[in-house]
Amino acid sequence: MSSPVWHQRNSVRAALAGTALIVLALLVELLFPESPTAGLIQLVDASYVSAALRLTVPIAFAALGGIFAEKSGVINIGLEGLLIVSAFAAIAVGHMVGGTDASQAALWFAFLVAVLASTLMVAVFAVVTIRYKADQIIAGLAVWFVALGLGPFLARVLWGTVNSPSVATLGRWNLAAALASVPLVGPPLVAALAAIPDAVAAVPVVGPPVAGPLETALNFLFQVLFNAGPTVYMMLIAVPSAWYVLNRTQYGRWIRASGENPKALDTAGVNVTRVRYASVLVSGVLAGIGGAGLALDQVGQFIGSGQTMVNGRGWIGITAYLFGNYNPVGAFGASFLFAALQALQIRVQQVAFLDLPSSLVRIVPFVTVVVVLALVGKTRLPDAAGEHYESGEE
Repeated sequence: MSSPVWHQRNSVRAALAGTALIVLALLVELLFPESPTAGLIQLVDASYVSAALRLTVPIAFAALGGIFAEKSGVINIGLEGLLIVSAFAAIAVGHMVGGTDASQAALWFAFLVAVLASTLMVAVFAVVTIRYKADQIIAGLAVWFVALGLGPFLARVLWGTVNSPSVATLGRWNLAAALASVPLVGPPLVAALAAIPDAVAAVPVVGPPVAGPLETALNFLFQVLFNAGPTVYMMLIAVPSAWYVLNRTQYGRWIRASGENPKALDTAGVNVTRVRYASVLVSGVLAGIGGAGLALDQVGQFIGSGQTMVNGRGWIGITAYLFGNYNPVGAFGASFLFAALQALQIRVQQVAFLDLPSSLVRIVPFVTVVVVLALVGKTRLPDAAGEHYESGEE
């Protein structure tokens, strides 16, 4: 059985299994509302899903960056380092432009500087690996080690400690209020959306039992998707955009050819070196957005102790795109899975009937990653991934 067909069938089975679990959870909550299982299910509310989406941002952007680089034939395992560099740059610039009193415009300036810092660092990685043909794994590890040491060192130089002072964070975007403020179109549209449950309830026989769950679902959707941080919306746009670029554009076909058969691409008159440079730079931009989002849309501080505030999210990003088989949508799903488990840690410890050690609860997401990698099956790497190629060579 061919790999694409095998993976498509596996994805369908996974989707069916997920749907069955959701239906089963709903039945348990309806039939046994006082049971411990129903208590666990009730933990998954709108605020939980919102938190999971926020935690997904750095992992998903790192995964998308890794896909672009590796699809072109360059293995970039320095994603963790790029997240650290961009997170530090975001907080450092944010502190310089106002700290806790920084305006939103100043924070967006810090965000852009952070993305630029990540892009510059990955440009060095690209030159070393593409022009000078250094080992890509070693170069990627070097990026991580340099960032792991440089971030805390510069933090100590600037603030006298590895942990920075707090800075302001990017405000949430209330899209519902913004939609309602649109002249002429906005108020009628919001009113129409609000009237949907009542319209459904008016349908004979079928309407009344459906209206209540529909209203609950719409409220849930509004709370999760219409009142989130800007980087969450950037992520939700970036995932389908990355899929479209890789699968429906000429540039995407060049990227795939560069990673699968660079000689054929070169024969067709396309400069393989330029394609790989561009792809690696894109990976730096995406990782930079993830690191800046972690710093300015979530934490509001640089923490340089231990593995820094990034704490392995870049490595989880690599796991996510391998789990997703280099598909941006699959990588996002894997990123959300890990982030959801991270968000669940705190809530599980608040359940009265579960008396579990906090150290045990904290390792659940990492154990899940290992189990997922063991069960996911085959992941097909690009044929020329990690191999050096210079345009024009025989």
